[in-house]
Amino acid sequence: MARTWHELFDTGDDVPPVPAEAEEEPKRRGFFQRLRDNMVKTRQALGAELQATVFQSLDDEAFEHLEETLIYADVGAPTTAKIVERLETEAETGELQGGEDLSRRLRELLAETARVNGDRISLTERPTVMLIVGVNGSGKTTTIGKIAWHLQRELGRSVLIAAGDTFRAAAAEQLALWAERAGCDIVRGEPGSDPGAVIFDAIAAARARGRDVVICDTAGRLHTQQHLMDELRKVRKVISAQVPGAPHETLLTIDATTGQNGLRQAMLFREAVDVTGIALTKLDGTAKGGIALAIAQELGVPVKLIGIGERLEDLRPFDPDDFARAILEP
Repeated sequence: MARTWHELFDTGDDVPPVPAEAEEEPKRRGFFQRLRDNMVKTRQALGAELQATVFQSLDDEAFEHLEETLIYADVGAPTTAKIVERLETEAETGELQGGEDLSRRLRELLAETARVNGDRISLTERPTVMLIVGVNGSGKTTTIGKIAWHLQRELGRSVLIAAGDTFRAAAAEQLALWAERAGCDIVRGEPGSDPGAVIFDAIAAARARGRDVVICDTAGRLHTQQHLMDELRKVRKVISAQVPGAPHETLLTIDATTGQNGLRQAMLFREAVDVTGIALTKLDGTAKGGIALAIAQELGVPVKLIGIGERLEDLRPFDPDDFARAILEP
């Protein structure tokens, strides 16, 4: 069943603060139902189409149709080819029959494709420094606010937010509202000031105040803007010079509605700042949810968080098994 925030984060505690099983199970079911409800566009584009045709037979035409449908959902050509090839091989050897058997196996392969090693976020350092990057409009600011809220409320970790986007005044103001909502500190600079200096001051403040986690915002930038990507590299160097081994987590926010362009973004951001995880946002507004599979398979970078709506509960840890179920089950 659905992954929880306690399962996403490695706190290093001998006894992790996981709620009692009786309390946790309804929450897990609720997570999955929200995921399924909010991914209706991808399910309609992928699951319903497949159920109507592919699962009725295992001939060449069925597999060709499966390939077209997966690519349409932005699973990506290389990833789609691997999945279809495995299914064809298993059908030829008699391991697969038609109907529900194929449906089950496809669901297993989609989940397997989305599963990447290193899919947890470590909070064992103090302070743990998280760097959040992404293009303009990818949902970076709200993702930071929601992570801070969940860390504070569900894991009991004290959080300080570094408002490193000094170019867009509204970004710092929005973060300040989230900081107030989450009950955490925020360090801001003057508009137009050096983002590296703001983040330096934020880490120093977190140490002085004994905070557990520092979440560093950065200005949104296009992956094609080389001078801004160079600035990201400088910010990362500032962090690592102040805290050896940091940033401990570098999350890239990607708007799922951009489809394959999101994959290109991830490639270039990874080259600039060593991305360790993806926060895939706006999955509720697209039929291209298969991009989660393409990112995991083609880049080897785990999707760690997904956004499926505006509510606090709609930013949630990514669970490959639930994701596959949500887009395939009718």
